[in-house]
Amino acid sequence: MRSIEFYKLTGGGNDFIIIDNRDGKIDVDKLRPLIPRICRRCYSVGADGLILIEESDRADFRWHFFNSDGSEAEMCGNGGRCAARLAYLLGMAPEELVFETAVGLVSARVNGRQVRISLPPPSRIEQGVKVEIGGEVVTGDFINTGVPHFVIIAEDLEGVDVEGLGRKIRWSPEFQPAGTNVDFIFPSGEEVRIRTYERGVEGETLACGTGAVAAALIAHLHGYTTSPTTVIPRSKEPLTVHYRKEGEGFTDLELEGEVRVIYKGKLDEEAIW
Repeated sequence: MRSIEFYKLTGGGNDFIIIDNRDGKIDVDKLRPLIPRICRRCYSVGADGLILIEESDRADFRWHFFNSDGSEAEMCGNGGRCAARLAYLLGMAPEELVFETAVGLVSARVNGRQVRISLPPPSRIEQGVKVEIGGEVVTGDFINTGVPHFVIIAEDLEGVDVEGLGRKIRWSPEFQPAGTNVDFIFPSGEEVRIRTYERGVEGETLACGTGAVAAALIAHLHGYTTSPTTVIPRSKEPLTVHYRKEGEGFTDLELEGEVRVIYKGKLDEEAIW
């Protein structure tokens, strides 16, 4: 493997390896099996996901987003915010930009370190969904905010077995074949605290952008919050969710928060052993 230049960015508690592939020199099919190795913490660069930025004839750029296990995801809120800021910093796009994703065109606005990104309206909302886990019934709400989320309101957020229960729900037959992310939330005032078991990472992450949106919307449906809603993930880095309730659904979804550039480097062959 030739050395590959990359950038490391973080937003809301999620970190990403971002590669400028506008020249098309990186073969996605050849890169995909290497992604789990590159994203391993302690052994390589380490990240929650990897993003390729490519040319688009419909927008300022197009992206390929990969989870740390190498699977490709339709959308990632915090990843999108990181990609938007890097594209602006590298002169690929203006402060107000549009990029192409698997769920359509996504707009973003960069204001220094603050990045605000639009998200498509949820495609499916089902409240009071019951899932049987080990002979017990777990009740939550399902919502697709670009990717699927099963949201559970938890009275003892710190005591929840996010890894164990989250994994069982993620692989539950009710959500196959795609599976689901699992969010445990605790609404308090206009804030919602959240812990997420993330599909594709296969563990608890410090944050999840689409999960923050799911948490805000479900909390609103239960009468806890109004827009804008502050969501506090495990990282303690606040995310702000803007939305408008319309009929049975939501419109004007936006996710806002800080994005930081950590470093620029080059991937060498020894990064993927």
